Amino acid sequence: MAAERRWNFFTDLGLLAIRGMVGWVMFFHGAQKLWGWFTETGEPGLEGFKGFLTKLEIPYPELNAYMAGGTEFFGGCLLMAGLMTRLVSIPVAITMGVAAFVAHSGTFSNQAGGMEYALTLMVVTIGILLTGPGRLSLDALLFRRKKRPTAD
Repeated sequence: MAAERRWNFFTDLGLLAIRGMVGWVMFFHGAQKLWGWFTETGEPGLEGFKGFLTKLEIPYPELNAYMAGGTEFFGGCLLMAGLMTRLVSIPVAITMGVAAFVAHSGTFSNQAGGMEYALTLMVVTIGILLTGPGRLSLDALLFRRKKRPTAD
């Protein structure tokens, strides 16, 4: 029994680490896209991202800039907290899939501007969707299911 608890704790700790890192990356890039935060070159935020989407011939570039930036920023916050984790993993994974297969589809290597990074974020987010947030999350705290007594 004690070994089982230890394993579950480390599994939950691992899920927290994965959620935390993916959430931070999403928050970071969403903040860059929406407001130009965390940029060393003073990138223009939403206007620059909208221009990038326009060059890619993405329909409704302003709407999609808000949607992608908002999904990354707010989705990242929710992933870090482990709140609505499975639900928020869906639009985050879709956003990263679009980034991988539309914005970075020319090659695989990230060094060449390829899909490697966005594809990795998409696959890890799908993993979070499938496994759930673990017990070290707000989902577990707020929506914990009580074990029903079993008849012996």
